[in-house]
Amino acid sequence: MNSLRMGIVGVGRMGANMARRLKDLGYVIGGVYDVRGESADQLATELGCPAHRSLAAVTASADVILTVVTDDAAMRGIFSGDDSLLLADAAGKLFINCATVSPQVHEEISAACDAVGAAALEACMASSITQAREGSLYLMIGGRECDYQKAEPLLKGLSTALRYVGPVGQAAKVKALVNMVMNINTAGLAEGLGLGAALGLDLNVLKEVFSQTGANSRVLVTDGDDMIAREHDCYFSASHAAKDSGIANALAAQAGVAVPLSRATQAQYETMVRKGLGELDKSGIAELTFPGRGA
Repeated sequence: MNSLRMGIVGVGRMGANMARRLKDLGYVIGGVYDVRGESADQLATELGCPAHRSLAAVTASADVILTVVTDDAAMRGIFSGDDSLLLADAAGKLFINCATVSPQVHEEISAACDAVGAAALEACMASSITQAREGSLYLMIGGRECDYQKAEPLLKGLSTALRYVGPVGQAAKVKALVNMVMNINTAGLAEGLGLGAALGLDLNVLKEVFSQTGANSRVLVTDGDDMIAREHDCYFSASHAAKDSGIANALAAQAGVAVPLSRATQAQYETMVRKGLGELDKSGIAELTFPGRGA
């Protein structure tokens, strides 16, 4: 049994599986919290831990608090405002923030933690639900190196690839670029396979040729068959793809760099959201490109 007590804020698909992994590793789960109280209740029953109804209670119950929320607004909301929040009596606590949010928000949260004597790390994930459960995440860490070194044993238990990339905000920038390129590749693959279908080509042959040429990519392995079979069970949602491409595109605008492919990709994922397809996996972008699929 590990003596560290863990709190988890945000127990959707990723957060819940990270909590399960921590339980497997022998950490004490001091409590879980989610704005959807029923989700927290179900996971708490499974793990045998409290489901807290206030953020302050999570902090009081834990030495290390993992946050896995949806976006900038949600991240700001759990650390600032008028309600009972995470930074109440937080001196000496470590917050490991795993959501894909803008670098600016990570920097704001780190400063807020410093002001009350707490510490913050960003732990950006380039992985999906299965890897969260197995403890095989790819984690990019930003923050003070001394805080990273203290948290390293815990982070190694959650990951098989762990990279410290520098001060707070740096990991979020790297993650934004990872997802920017991944989303472009996914959209490009959907267009290639969709056009192949329209031309009457054998898509399995086309996919094999892609894999042996410059058209190869990681998303060909993860998404190609799903695009063809229309199997879009959610591992990384289209709505999150739209959000993450938007983060990268905002960084590009700040840097004065033109990213027309990324902007077109964001527009495609935003189209999915408008059509009510936002909770499909990102592979569902093929529903916009294959003939006869009602785009």
